[in-house]
Amino acid sequence: MSDGVRVMWMRSGTSKGGYFLHDDLPLDEPSRDAVLMRIMGSPDVRQIDGMGGADPLTSKVAIVRKSNREGVDVDYLFLQVFVDQPIVTDAQNCGNILAGVAPFAIERDLVVARDGGTPVTIFMENTGQTAVVLVTTPGGVVDYYGEAKIDGVPGSAAPLPIEFKDTAGSSCGALLPTGNVRDVVGGIEVTMVDNGMPCVVLRAGDVGVSGNEAPEALEGNAVLVARLESIRLACGPMMNLGDVTKKSVPKMTMVSAPENGGAISTRTFIPHRCHKTIGVLGAVSVATACLLRGSTAYELAETGNGKQRSIAVEHPTGEMTVVTSLNEAGDVVRAAILRTARKLMDGKVFP
Repeated sequence: MSDGVRVMWMRSGTSKGGYFLHDDLPLDEPSRDAVLMRIMGSPDVRQIDGMGGADPLTSKVAIVRKSNREGVDVDYLFLQVFVDQPIVTDAQNCGNILAGVAPFAIERDLVVARDGGTPVTIFMENTGQTAVVLVTTPGGVVDYYGEAKIDGVPGSAAPLPIEFKDTAGSSCGALLPTGNVRDVVGGIEVTMVDNGMPCVVLRAGDVGVSGNEAPEALEGNAVLVARLESIRLACGPMMNLGDVTKKSVPKMTMVSAPENGGAISTRTFIPHRCHKTIGVLGAVSVATACLLRGSTAYELAETGNGKQRSIAVEHPTGEMTVVTSLNEAGDVVRAAILRTARKLMDGKVFP
């Protein structure tokens, strides 16, 4: 690897990371992970000797290859490189980084672009689910510039609408891995849900906070952090995730009544830092919880009526709207969300 590794660095959604072709990295996992930690500069809280941005949201990796699956364009493996620990994990998806996979695949000639717009069907290796991302491609060339805006990202860019397919139980085997809409863990009522991202949803008031605090204030609350981690560790086996001590899932989402016209207000630990926004698939899982009668979010949420619902999930820097479709039984059968991405660098990185 002394000659460097080909990579494209992208801001995708509210995350940032490196996009690699599968064959440009070592094929055996220990060697691959060692290279990625060197590239990111982990473990080090500043990641000063690498490309990471000293935050879980900027220490992410996408590994992409052309797919042999029928009806699928590319396979995508997401890896979270821990900032301050020597850990690289594939225990979750990342819907933000997912958005950038589609333009990256076109740029690397894995998908032939159409004039105007190009749909890219992506198989998420982490969970075995698929998503379709529509890329703006005037003249068959990826265009990153446009008027779409998402909270948590300054300015605007070309829209990247994402439709998720068959995400229920993607990591835990069932939408409600315990079979219950509500459980009691550590004396706190929780809803354990997985509609693309394993989440433990609990009321902020039940753990002694309002739910509108700044992320820094919540991270500085040692009693709260310890209590959330205790609940998370207990929920892991209940969600079929096993020992989650060294895993980045489940996410812990505290919910409260909406404050800015949305459906629900959230503060999410991912798992030990408080998210400045909320993850894409985390938002899908939380929106689903809002629609589940009897869940910890249900009575707090303002979800409207009808088979098509736009669930605006409020977070510390704005909101993320999940467009849901419900069947006759009231189950969520489709979820779509809008993201944007921007190419920042294309070249070589030296581990």
